[in-house]
Amino acid sequence: MPEHLIVLLAREGDEDAFADLVRRRQSWLRNLMRRACGEAALADDLAQQAFLTAWRKLPQLREPARFGVWLKRLAINLWLQELRAKDALRDAGEVDETMPAAPADPTATMDLDRALALLPAAQRLCVVLSYHEGMTHPEIAEATGLPNGTVKSHIRRGTARLREILSAYREISSTEGDR
Repeated sequence: MPEHLIVLLAREGDEDAFADLVRRRQSWLRNLMRRACGEAALADDLAQQAFLTAWRKLPQLREPARFGVWLKRLAINLWLQELRAKDALRDAGEVDETMPAAPADPTATMDLDRALALLPAAQRLCVVLSYHEGMTHPEIAEATGLPNGTVKSHIRRGTARLREILSAYREISSTEGDR
C-alpha cells in the first residue's frame, strides 16, 4: 500500500497503520540520527522520541505524501533540542584548527561515521543533511533554524575537515593494497 494512504489511516488513529510506518521508516531514521549525533544509543533514543512525537502530532500533518520530510524535521528538531540542552551550539561557528588532521595512530581503520564524529555537532548535522539526506542549503537552514550562510560555512568547513581526516585513511588503504 502506498505510504500516503497508510499515513491517512494512522492519522485517524489506526495503530497498526502507524506501526507499519515505523517499520518502513525505522532504519532510515535511526541511520540519520546516528550520523547526525555520532552516538548510537542517543540516536536510537532520538529516533524513538521522533516516532512518539509523530504519533501525537500526526493529526496536524496536512500533506500525508510528505510524511518522510515531516518526520525528518521532527527528528532534526529533537536533535537540536538535545544540542541546546548540552549548550553545544554556543561555539558551533568555531572550528578547532589545532586538532590533528588524522588520528594519532594512522594505521587505525577509520570509517565515515568515525570521521563524522570528529566534527563539531552543528557542522556534522549540516554535512549529514546535505550529503546523506540530499537537502539543499535553504532546506537545511529552515530545518535547523541556522542562517543560510552559517549552513554553507558548516558544510564547507565540515567537508574540508572530512577530506583531511579521510586522506590518511585513503593513504593507508592504498598502501595496504600495494602489499
